[in-house]
Amino acid sequence: MLPVIRVAPLTTDHRSRVEEIVRTTGVFSEDEIAVALEVFDAGVGCGVRGVVGEEDSTSATPYAPDPTPALPDYVVLGAFDANDQVVGYAVYGSTPCTSGTFDLYWIATDPAMHNAGVGTTLLNEVERRLEGHFARMLVVETSSRSDYAPTRGFYGRRGYTETARVREFYAPGDDRIIFTKRFRRGA
Repeated sequence: MLPVIRVAPLTTDHRSRVEEIVRTTGVFSEDEIAVALEVFDAGVGCGVRGVVGEEDSTSATPYAPDPTPALPDYVVLGAFDANDQVVGYAVYGSTPCTSGTFDLYWIATDPAMHNAGVGTTLLNEVERRLEGHFARMLVVETSSRSDYAPTRGFYGRRGYTETARVREFYAPGDDRIIFTKRFRRGA
C-alpha cells in the first residue's frame, strides 16, 4: 500500500531538506544542485523575479496576455509524508512570452521514496493546479543519459510525449529531451 502524501507549498525552512533530496538522487552535478537551490530560493520568496502577467511598459510583446490569474514565476510544492517530512518537491511556472504554456523546472523525490507514488502525486497536483490556470501545455526537459531512463519512463507513463531532442546539448553524448503534455484549455 502506498503511503499517504500531502502536497503543500514549501518555505525557506525547507531549503536544507530540498538540497538533501537533490543531492541524494545521485544524478545532479554540483552546478545543477546550485541551480535547483537558486530556483527554490526564487520560488519561496528569496529573490522572486516578478509575477506573471505584471504590466511592463518596456515590453514589446506581440500578443495579448492571458486573462487568467497571475502566478509567481516559480511555484514550489512539497510532498509531505505522514510525519510531515518533505519527501519530494516540484517547481513549475509560466513560460515567458507564451500563452498557456508552463514549464516543470524541477521534480525530485527522496530516493528512499522512489516508486511510492511521491513523484506521481506531485505531478498530478501540478497538473491539477495548471488546469485551474487554463494551461494548454506543460513542458519538461531531461537528459538522455542512461541514469535518466527511469525519469523518461516516468513521464511517458503519465502521458507525456517526447516532442524534441537537441543532440549533445548538455555534453557530448548527452541530449536534451523535451517532453510535453497538452491539456484541454478551459473556457
